[in-house]
Amino acid sequence: MGTMELGYTTSHCLNMNTAVDLGIFGPRNNKQSISCRKPVNSLEFSGQELRRLKSGFTGGRKRIRTSIIGAKSSLSIVEAVESSKVAVMDRKVCYDAIVIGSGIGGLVAATQLAVKGAKVLVLEKYVIPGGSSGFYQRDGYTFDVGSSVMFGFSDKGNLNLITQALAAVGCRMPVIPDPTTVHFHLPNNLSVQVHREYNEFISELISKFPHEKEGIVKFYGECWKIFNALNSLELKSLEEPIYLFGQFLKKPFECLTLAYYLPQNAGDIARKFIKDSELLSFIDAECFIVSTVNALQTPMINASMVICDRHFGGINYPVGGVGEIAKSLAKGLVDQGSEILYKANVTSVITDGGKAVGVRLSDGREFFAKTIVSNATRWDTFGKLLKREDIPKEEQNFQKLYVKAPSFLSIHMGVKSEVLPQDTDCHHFVLENDWSSLEEPYGSIFLSIPTILDSSLAPQGRHILHIFTTSSMEDWKGLSPGEYEVKKELMADNIISRLEKKLFPGLKSSIVFKEVATPKTHRRYLARVDGTYGPMPRQIPKGLLGMPFNTTGIDGLYCVGDSCFPGQGVIAVAFSGIMCAHRVAADVGLEKNSPILDAALLRLLRWLRSLA
Repeated sequence: MGTMELGYTTSHCLNMNTAVDLGIFGPRNNKQSISCRKPVNSLEFSGQELRRLKSGFTGGRKRIRTSIIGAKSSLSIVEAVESSKVAVMDRKVCYDAIVIGSGIGGLVAATQLAVKGAKVLVLEKYVIPGGSSGFYQRDGYTFDVGSSVMFGFSDKGNLNLITQALAAVGCRMPVIPDPTTVHFHLPNNLSVQVHREYNEFISELISKFPHEKEGIVKFYGECWKIFNALNSLELKSLEEPIYLFGQFLKKPFECLTLAYYLPQNAGDIARKFIKDSELLSFIDAECFIVSTVNALQTPMINASMVICDRHFGGINYPVGGVGEIAKSLAKGLVDQGSEILYKANVTSVITDGGKAVGVRLSDGREFFAKTIVSNATRWDTFGKLLKREDIPKEEQNFQKLYVKAPSFLSIHMGVKSEVLPQDTDCHHFVLENDWSSLEEPYGSIFLSIPTILDSSLAPQGRHILHIFTTSSMEDWKGLSPGEYEVKKELMADNIISRLEKKLFPGLKSSIVFKEVATPKTHRRYLARVDGTYGPMPRQIPKGLLGMPFNTTGIDGLYCVGDSCFPGQGVIAVAFSGIMCAHRVAADVGLEKNSPILDAALLRLLRWLRSLA
């Protein structure tokens, strides 16, 4: 498999005279090691450099509470901590924006602001950036924490938002094209490969449902109408009227197309053209990958972005793993003169006269800024970082419309390469016996094998299997530590047995490494309430009409990420980050704005959301 050159990114590794404690996602014994012994210029981990240096944790870990890296810094962690103390404790230091969390949405917002000239501080609870798009290392393996399917990462169009975000800060990365987005293994032995080439995919789907040829072409054609409209626009904040009216004057037909589909769901559109119940169930599975709900509950705009981008720009995997994206964005942020602070656990947003003015960390330190951007979920933002009595009515309405989507049971494994057939696809979705199990906990299984594309992620002769299935926090409460470990192993064994039976005979005996994470793990390391991966509508929604944008009912406080418009997924949170940066930049005077038009548009948008 060759690489497609979107450019390059230099790799740096963490300069460490002492070790940073990674907890469960870090080494558990003295044989596992990820420290560098050579000074470098950026607080980052690089899988390939770490492997070359045979670096890592050694015994006798010394905890470092925080480390701050600023522009043009060549300090070690210890030096950086010491040098940061003066700036941190000086209340006169005021940033244009503080971003809480370094997930993709937060990093995109931060880097976009930095490029516009803003002074930004990103505060990250963990020791590396990325959130659910981060990575961790074990025994020579580099594991993606979350999904390995990267949308918005091509070299063309306006929806290649990850590529654009990297390019904005001078970062470009080599990628490996994935010939098949996902291979579905479904009830009644229905097998569908979503080929990179659109015509190949449509031909295969029609071959499975020849009587629905016209309906298939029409439904996916509707998806392309939406995608093409989005792809023709310069994507910025939908809460900024000067931009919005400008785009409407330039592209009125495309804007009206998107407005028409805004309150509609994919399942309703599909049923206009398709009658076959099994084909409709397949479209449910397509949407479930996007939103963890069926097609009737998936906004048509969200479904179209993903369904079409996989063919327009294709799925492209970053060399070195998904974590390279966040590392490159973090480096780009620093290169632009802004800062990122790790092991910085924000516990509250400071308000003054009803306006967000700063944040307080768990160790008592305070930082101040003109604006605060929360990359935490809206439940964490308005349930933990702010006092409950400060929750605006608009946020209360959001929580009436949406519930927390389930978390995941995830299994990271290293297996002997010979257990996988030569023609194995990188990504698989498995639902064996009953369509009704699609949305049930543990009902369906998503499997990624990133070493099919990038063999450097694992030791020679090994493959990585990343398996995940939906799981609720409720399922893991009330267990003693011993019961918890036993249940983890039992549940993982069941999932692996299903894959062994369906896809890979002999899988169990080929396992050489295995680690299991539950919703509790995701909650702990990603700082997401109940380990959730975003919002899920309580009932059939009116498309995206009820989804909040980036502004909130609290002046100076913004949200970014998967609990904002347009929702879950890498391409969606990157879009959220770009929109947020534009709105914040306008509010701090770095972009054109009109206070009168702003107020009128925000009132209109609030009214539209009330219709949901």
